Amino acid sequence: MSIRNSRSEEIGCITNAWTCNSTWGNRLIPYSRQCISEDDIQAVVKVLQSDFLTQGPMVPRFERAVADYCRVPYAVAVNSATSALHVACLALGVGPGDRVWTSPNTFVASANCARYCGAQIDFVDIDPVTYNMCPRQLSGKLGQAEREGTLPKVVIPVHYAGQPCNMQAIHALARQFGFKIVEDASHAIGARYRETTTGDCSYSDITVFSFHPVKIITTAEGGIATTCSAELARRMQLLRSHGITRETGELQNRDEGPWYYEQRTLGYNYRMTDVQAALGVSQLEKLDSWVHRRHEIADRYDRAFADLPLVCPVRQRESRSALHLYSIQVENRREVFMSLQSQGIGVNVHYIPVHLQPDFRQFGFEPGMFPVAENYYRRALSLPMYAALDEISQSTVNAAMLKAMA
Repeated sequence: MSIRNSRSEEIGCITNAWTCNSTWGNRLIPYSRQCISEDDIQAVVKVLQSDFLTQGPMVPRFERAVADYCRVPYAVAVNSATSALHVACLALGVGPGDRVWTSPNTFVASANCARYCGAQIDFVDIDPVTYNMCPRQLSGKLGQAEREGTLPKVVIPVHYAGQPCNMQAIHALARQFGFKIVEDASHAIGARYRETTTGDCSYSDITVFSFHPVKIITTAEGGIATTCSAELARRMQLLRSHGITRETGELQNRDEGPWYYEQRTLGYNYRMTDVQAALGVSQLEKLDSWVHRRHEIADRYDRAFADLPLVCPVRQRESRSALHLYSIQVENRREVFMSLQSQGIGVNVHYIPVHLQPDFRQFGFEPGMFPVAENYYRRALSLPMYAALDEISQSTVNAAMLKAMA
């Protein structure tokens, strides 16, 4: 499906409310935005006119569509990627006394999911080229942890900006040291790694995607977890819906009647609605064309900035990034940020390293502990990147960048 840029066809491409209503004020060109077309609207309207708004046929249809796209047997839809990370950790048995490691260069949800389970969280510094978890750093930290008896139960590599991590190396370390892997692919639906599709769990136990409005496709808010394990899928399905089952084979008392259900574990109300799933089914049909479009936009940025004193994101040959973000590095980040904002360009910064957040200081984290991530943060700046960013708008961004750098 081709990308439609005319206002009559691409209804809205509505800017995320957070971007519009932040303290920075309204911006002409946001750093990201959802693209909502007429067929998306009609898919949602059809559900609104049906008998099912919450738990109906669209959620399993969306799950099947994502599973088929990712070439994986199971997909479990939930109300956010944060919820997906939480139930993924719970399904893998994470609890008090366990350790979970992730990247400091991510949103706080990648770490908070372990805390929700009562586990201890720690971080592995990033690769200076990909900005993803560094396998060499991971290997060294695992060796020390093995000697100290503090190995992690789960490692959560984050595919930052849509660029897949070196999953082959991380998976080899998992087999050596015995930990489980949850891929935080919130940025990376539509990405490829070597001969695999991100989400097929060739190198992990569970993969998590986000469908927040600023992500590549959206369900307004939502997430999904994919897995090759029927047992892990069953656990996550149970956990997302209060821990309740109606499946006859799982009931202790099977003689009550067709109305009967049982709570088998402490679960949560993490369910996705049929309204959200309908939007997701419609959006998924455009995924590949939108990722292709993002690469065209990145190519134009690369050419425009070739002679400027900044670092453009590297796209690895062995993978195909989903390009959720186009994050550059500049030495005078604050000045460039303020200049672009004043020119109507809604740039952003991804991310403040998680270990520097005040709430994480209680665990002993301090500045200087993960220097590569901290150095990247000091220079990181995310430029507008979304499928409906047309050439005129991008030329405006490029001109603003030239002025800011001058």
